[in-house]
Amino acid sequence: MSEKKPTDAPDYSATLFLPQTEFPMRAGLPRREPEIIARWKEIGLYERLRESAAGRARFVLHDGPPYANGAIHIGHALNKILKDLVVRSQQMQGSDAAYVPGWDCHGLPIEWKIEEEYRAKGRAKPDLSSGEAINAFRAECRAYAEKWLAIQREEFRRLGVEGDWERPYSTMAFHAEAQIAREIMKFKDNGLLYRGSKPVMWSVVEKTALAEAEIEYHDYQSDMVWVKFPVKSALREGATMSDLLTAFVVIWTTTPWTIPGNRAISYSSKVAYGLYEVTANERDFGPKVGEKYLLAKRLADEVARSAKISLREVRDVASQELRGLTCVHPLHELGYDFAVPLFDGDHVTDEAGTGFVHTAPGHGREDFEIWMQQARHAGVDTAIPFTVDDDGFYTAQAPGFEGRRVITDKGEKGDANEAVIKALIGADALVARARLKHQYPHSWRSKKPVIFRNTPQWFIAMDKPFD
Repeated sequence: MSEKKPTDAPDYSATLFLPQTEFPMRAGLPRREPEIIARWKEIGLYERLRESAAGRARFVLHDGPPYANGAIHIGHALNKILKDLVVRSQQMQGSDAAYVPGWDCHGLPIEWKIEEEYRAKGRAKPDLSSGEAINAFRAECRAYAEKWLAIQREEFRRLGVEGDWERPYSTMAFHAEAQIAREIMKFKDNGLLYRGSKPVMWSVVEKTALAEAEIEYHDYQSDMVWVKFPVKSALREGATMSDLLTAFVVIWTTTPWTIPGNRAISYSSKVAYGLYEVTANERDFGPKVGEKYLLAKRLADEVARSAKISLREVRDVASQELRGLTCVHPLHELGYDFAVPLFDGDHVTDEAGTGFVHTAPGHGREDFEIWMQQARHAGVDTAIPFTVDDDGFYTAQAPGFEGRRVITDKGEKGDANEAVIKALIGADALVARARLKHQYPHSWRSKKPVIFRNTPQWFIAMDKPFD
């Protein structure tokens, strides 16, 4: 390798006459920033800003508060710094821009952290049926929130965010809780507060409802069943459609445990349906030769493959004919002795399943919505059953299955699915069964599967006049 030879080229950097400064290249920020923040605190910068802006037009930034349940992360920093820029710019433009920081201290995030500490120490959850245990648990949550509120306050200050840090607000302050109660009572006095129910994403592990933002999807293996509902009555413009009286409407679901909650079947007037006859069965159980099934025409072959049967199309079935059908619940002999009407629903497609959707209003958003819209016109009991409790157990409103469990408190599959499938086999209502691996909702905290279940809740009516 040849050596680099010296060059006579001039060093042009020596010809640059730049200003000289003792200011460090990196500004000495690790040392200087704490000094600057200490200086602001020493001179009472926030108070002096308020005094200088007294009498000006006010600018108030209503800050959505963070949870006091751990150290801040980059999301907190981005949020607070951007808001600080807004407040400072408004102050510099001539407004009185006060900023009062706050913390949300209620709800599951803090409770979950306390339970994590229990698990780490091998402690059991407290028995919250005891008032004393509830108060002790709340006291632990309050102490935990106070600890992290203080830590986060110093972390936000270290970011250089200026505000009334000595007088923040918190949702757990007793005067704040009292004000919340007073405001709710105003809705009650105006007749806007009422008790109702609605199906929500429910975590059996965490014993709480979850918002959509708290849900994430993971692979999960579900049981699939194809179930036949016997047609009870078939009327069209007052005339009986006799060939449908001996037929079955076949539904498909990946949640067999919701069958006890079934109260209707949904179809779509936009889907083509047909009446099919079973002509052969590869197995010695299940569908019988000669049985007639109502299916979406596009899905009939898929159903036949899943059930290992052969089907012959008898005739087309118009949506007007489906509107006049009423079925019997497949488990009617266990106590489900009510009519099962058919509803025309926009959510039904012929992309998968059978073209008919098993409708359990207590276990699905679309099920609930179509039930609320159409059940009162169907001449049936409109009450939504409460079949599964907070702990994932069937209640007495699921005859034949009370005490069976959908999901355990560890997030594992319980014995409910198998119990329902065995009952369907015993009732000669099972057309086929299989398993499906698919994306299923899980809690982002516990990473365990959740269920849709009807829960009693308080609502505030937004469509009524009030004083």
